[in-house]
Amino acid sequence: MRYDIEPPFLLPGRVVVVPGRGEFFVRHHQHADPNAPVVLLLHGWTASSDLNFFTAYEELSRHTSVIGIDHRGHGRGLRPDVDFTLEDCADDAAAVCAALGSTSVVAVGYSMGGPIAMLLARRHPQLVAGLVLQATAMEWRATSRERARFHISRAFGPITRRFIRPSTTRFVFAKRVTRRHPLRRHLGWMLSEWRRNDPWHMAQAGRAISKFDARPFVGTLGIPVSVVLTTKDQLVAPRKQRALAEATRAHVVPLDGDHFVNVGKPDEFSAATLRAVRWVASARVVDPAAR
Repeated sequence: MRYDIEPPFLLPGRVVVVPGRGEFFVRHHQHADPNAPVVLLLHGWTASSDLNFFTAYEELSRHTSVIGIDHRGHGRGLRPDVDFTLEDCADDAAAVCAALGSTSVVAVGYSMGGPIAMLLARRHPQLVAGLVLQATAMEWRATSRERARFHISRAFGPITRRFIRPSTTRFVFAKRVTRRHPLRRHLGWMLSEWRRNDPWHMAQAGRAISKFDARPFVGTLGIPVSVVLTTKDQLVAPRKQRALAEATRAHVVPLDGDHFVNVGKPDEFSAATLRAVRWVASARVVDPAAR
């Protein structure tokens, strides 16, 4: 079966040139109110900014300025001939914000974007006014089962992505975006977005996630944090999300859905994201000089 490649609502795209780093394709919306919060969107593993956040773009753009970046090896992101690191992704995001003239952002990190957001706040504290952490955790290595899962995915992921047939990918996506789903008309577009990813970088990113551990520092960031907790998540256990919320003394926004709730329940995801952003933007901001 063929699907029409009908794109959904997307924010304006542009290429940002950062000397010494390269060219970055970003989604960039400037709100009419100069005092509106600036939201920096940091997507998850194997996604892109568009694929991860397109269901929230329109609602966020009504209330905030928005910057969406594709991480290295993902979507239209950089393809450098170096190992993928979460730290490089955080520094890329900071460099793009500087190039766009944004000096204070609410960083929204989904899944893998959560660690990138935490590292961004740690490495660039003057930039990050607050965090919204969605469907993510402080670490993915506490148990032998979790470590084994990443070892397997790193070993077989590149092989799977190299030889998997388009029909198989369509089948997997179509199981979630069924015929009566409101996003069905965008299924072809979603498939084409997913295929932008670079297999080698996907494997490298999986390795980086498996080694990440924010427990030593996440409680010391000293900024407002909201956790959007996906209550039926089978990839990032809700108990891990609760542990993150406790460690960061976060405001919790429960979201009744699994790890792909951004597509499965687009309206609920959009509303929860905006609610979390608004809470962080209105929370008391710690004096950066004290951080």
